[in-house]
Amino acid sequence: MGKAAVVRAFGEICAALAVLNAEVDAAGVEPFSAADPLAGVAAGCLDILAGAREVEAGFAGLKARAAVTYAESADVVAGPDVPVRAQEMAVAAEIGCVLALGPRAASSFLTASHAVVATLPLTLSALQAGVISWGHAVVMADETACLDAAGAAALEAHFLDPGAADPARGCPVGALPAHRFKAKARTWRERHHAESIETRHAKGVSERRVEFRADQDGMAWLSACLPADQALAGWNRLTATARSLQGPGEGRTLTQLRADTFADAILTDGTGASDTRASGSGGMTEGASGSSTGGVGAGGSPSGGAVRDRVPSPVRAQVLVTVPVFSLLGLTDEPAVLDGYGPIPPSMARELVANGAGSFYRVLVDPRDGAPLEIGRTSYRVTGPMRAWLRMRDGKCPFPGCSNNSLDNDADHILAWAKGGTTGISNLGQPCPKHHKLRHATGWKPTPATKNEPPGWTSPAGRHYQSEHQDWEPTHWPHGKRPDRKWHGSIDLVRHGASPWEDALARFLRAHA
Repeated sequence: MGKAAVVRAFGEICAALAVLNAEVDAAGVEPFSAADPLAGVAAGCLDILAGAREVEAGFAGLKARAAVTYAESADVVAGPDVPVRAQEMAVAAEIGCVLALGPRAASSFLTASHAVVATLPLTLSALQAGVISWGHAVVMADETACLDAAGAAALEAHFLDPGAADPARGCPVGALPAHRFKAKARTWRERHHAESIETRHAKGVSERRVEFRADQDGMAWLSACLPADQALAGWNRLTATARSLQGPGEGRTLTQLRADTFADAILTDGTGASDTRASGSGGMTEGASGSSTGGVGAGGSPSGGAVRDRVPSPVRAQVLVTVPVFSLLGLTDEPAVLDGYGPIPPSMARELVANGAGSFYRVLVDPRDGAPLEIGRTSYRVTGPMRAWLRMRDGKCPFPGCSNNSLDNDADHILAWAKGGTTGISNLGQPCPKHHKLRHATGWKPTPATKNEPPGWTSPAGRHYQSEHQDWEPTHWPHGKRPDRKWHGSIDLVRHGASPWEDALARFLRAHA
């Protein structure tokens, strides 16, 4: 082995790259397809892209192992007389120079490499096998950084071990873009973190801030780190206001309208007033899963303090907040889920539900799986409860990699109504406007859905891509209170008359006992 073997290996890799480049140029020894050369090249290029992705992942694993091995060897060579911090800086500087990375990027790369190689064996194996990308590995390293060894192993197993007790469902992690995997990993971590989400949220609230960053061409970024309910409510309000301004005489795009509305709100007092209290237009739904879903207005509500009264606004955007029943009653500390964001502290959810849902309605569900019952081919119009269930089922646009959350999305028949399709949950998707148009204007087509699983997609090239699934988990029961079957015994947990919500919950539990 040694340098000669390394040089020879990379020489073979370069020769292989030359062969692949010739194939892309349709100058290979044999055509992809003699019958249809152009279609053959198109299909062959997709194969090359898929193969290159796997090889890049393998190289990323190789780089991580090489960086860690170099760091360990350099530490031994330097000896005990060199200060630890100085040696770390020297190692990062050397790696940065070799990879043409700046000091901060080199240090981040080395930190992630150490985590993947030393503490995340499933992640390293998946990377070396080409199943995930380096971006996925960095997400795993980031999301496990604040977990103990058992928590990190459990998170890794959930997403990468098919034999885990509760593996991730739906689209495989490696088929998700890294930013979508980050959203799912963050959700799992929030639910299973050893430290209470209330404690961690309190620390985050104390660190809320606004930041300014200069950009090119006379532009700059102004961003704020806020409690999730405030931030999401503000975003949804901007979206709703921007949509209300669109029309034949308005030449600005939705994105430009959001920016202009935001600027008006912070620079003038003409449109800055808003209602930070949650809207009562959404209601609350109960299903057999033991979670409740409330509608929250665009204004949102502050966390950890009193609700501030401001001038009400006629523009509202409905947001779903799904709260485990016993967490809603304060009997457990299980996180709730804010549609478009993810897990939130139960105290935030209780405030949103208490101030936001002014009515109580129930979605009829199939007792076998908790899914809404199909309403069949009786009406073309999608009902409010069905839209709410679609939002809970899909969470966002079901197109692979899209992060557009359900507020912007359209309920769409998978099998068209005109061709005999029913208006039922399993025949509906909710693509965002861009991917709704893609479906009807190109060869991209959704695949069948179910009551609990969103549709996948088939490309014009005939390749099938799965959609993400929500990582729903069973409701946590208070210690010693879990009933033998269904809801028997759970009514005793409700303090009758303590609040309208508890009375409503008691009625619901009696109906399902």
